[in-house]
Amino acid sequence: MNTEKKNEEILILGGGIAGISAAYHLDLNGYSNCVFEGRSIAGGLVSNFEVSGFRFDHAIHMSFSNIDYVKKIWARTPYISHRPDAFCLERSVWLKHPVQNNLYPLPTSDKVDLIESFIDRPNISPANYRDWLYHQYGSGISKRFPIPYTRKYWCVEPEALTIDWIGNRMRRANIHEVLAGAFEDKDENQFYASEMRYPAKGGYFEFVKEITESVNLYCNKLVKKIDVKKKLVSCSDGSSTKYKHLISSLPLPIICNMIDSCPKEVLSAANRLKWTTVDLISIGFRKPDVSPYLWFYLYDESNLASRAYSPSMKSPNNAPKDCSSLQFEIYNLCTNPKLDPELLKQNILEHLLAMGICEEEDIIFMHHKHLPFGNVIFDHEMRANRKTVINYLEGAGIFSCGRFGEWDYLWSDQSFMSGKKVSQKLASCLED
Repeated sequence: MNTEKKNEEILILGGGIAGISAAYHLDLNGYSNCVFEGRSIAGGLVSNFEVSGFRFDHAIHMSFSNIDYVKKIWARTPYISHRPDAFCLERSVWLKHPVQNNLYPLPTSDKVDLIESFIDRPNISPANYRDWLYHQYGSGISKRFPIPYTRKYWCVEPEALTIDWIGNRMRRANIHEVLAGAFEDKDENQFYASEMRYPAKGGYFEFVKEITESVNLYCNKLVKKIDVKKKLVSCSDGSSTKYKHLISSLPLPIICNMIDSCPKEVLSAANRLKWTTVDLISIGFRKPDVSPYLWFYLYDESNLASRAYSPSMKSPNNAPKDCSSLQFEIYNLCTNPKLDPELLKQNILEHLLAMGICEEEDIIFMHHKHLPFGNVIFDHEMRANRKTVINYLEGAGIFSCGRFGEWDYLWSDQSFMSGKKVSQKLASCLED
């Protein structure tokens, strides 16, 4: 590590995993910097919170990184290794994930219809996500499983989405796997990772806690205005800070609306970007092992949650002795009105009891938390709008990183590497 710091007046906006990573890697290369975080704690989406002695992450968060650099850093933290056995719940039937390869629990007539549709799937060049689903799985499987899930998770119809975000996130069609999983109750790992890692103590944030504590971080510094001409950042506490170089992991629509001189066409492009919000219903139980599975997907559209997981199964340290926990994720489009927390709790309670995995008296609490940013929406205008915004920010001397700074579907390890990449980009500019 370079201990002789070069004072370049580098300011980093956002103390999530990308911003922390940018600061850490600038430190390693000898460039002094500071991080402004608007909340009272750092970590962003990888931070956690406690309710009555139970710890909950901000949504599921498990590490399955295949990036050696990240794995080496994460491995400094004692962790628990899980097999990625995800399940799906539809019409009171549990099916192993991915559902198209595990149709065995369904009635024979259903399996025959779905397999016939699979065999007859169209051989097309997909123009959107609905096309892709039909091309991969046929109309029967698509209409019954991924299309309802799309409405719940992405909050748009599948034809409104492009297909460039998919990558290895979804299992491709394979006739052998579909038939084998219909005839026999298979116990194979067909997930996109061989293991899922989670800290033994402290929640997912523990993977980056040591790094976070090493950087020059200021919390409760909520940025309200950026003057790119004077290179001045103003915060809600009344303070103003000069900078020479600015890195931001703030969401693109947010940062553009902070810049008074932002051109109208750029601001318009930023405001056309769409995303989902997340409402979390976190539940503590006064009995152990409530959840039948580590995490599961929920296909029934009457259930507002799209997926759920058990923090206490990720690590026993996340719940008091002889207790357990679940967290349900409900997604909503940014342009929609906020969801009513009490209605969400009631909906989750009804479906939780219908699952038959607990009684109402087993529940200690149901806690609601709203996250203003969950996932970016890959609609057909997104790439053009994103390019307009990022090109402007770069021209204004602002380097973007992270899920919402790059405006991409980045997992936590990719966000960490995004912070590293932007630090290297800035260092390269400083050395020229």
